[in-house]
Amino acid sequence: MVVAFCGHSSYTRQNEDKERILAILEKERRGEAVNFLLGEYGGFDRFAYECAKEFKAKHQNAKLIFVTPYHPSILGAERTAFLNKRFDEIVYPELENVPIRFAISHRNRKIIDKADIVIAYISHTYGGAYTMYKQAKSKGKLLYNIADFL
Repeated sequence: MVVAFCGHSSYTRQNEDKERILAILEKERRGEAVNFLLGEYGGFDRFAYECAKEFKAKHQNAKLIFVTPYHPSILGAERTAFLNKRFDEIVYPELENVPIRFAISHRNRKIIDKADIVIAYISHTYGGAYTMYKQAKSKGKLLYNIADFL
């Protein structure tokens, strides 16, 4: 099972949100291995990482995968070393022909393509997280919006 997250960079951490996410993951995993496709660029991304890491601590068949929108050469050695400590794997979806200012949105589309389940925190109808949410919905992905907004 592949799990992706999308949410606003302005997200403010709520303990009840973590409980909801962990409950969703327990319900949906059905004994399967879980690969978490994660970003690293905002409030909800940091929170999603916390949730995935906590889930992984209880389930050996879980993997934390950082999907970088930038070519590894751009990340630099120090950043790459930091990411290697946090994640089990770093994946670059080959976006060399994409202008750097569009790299995150293109990366997000690739994440949605691979995801089985998308857990979101969408509280308004604009921005990159909302666009990612709409893409997941249009592709028929199993969606959970813990903001209960839409």
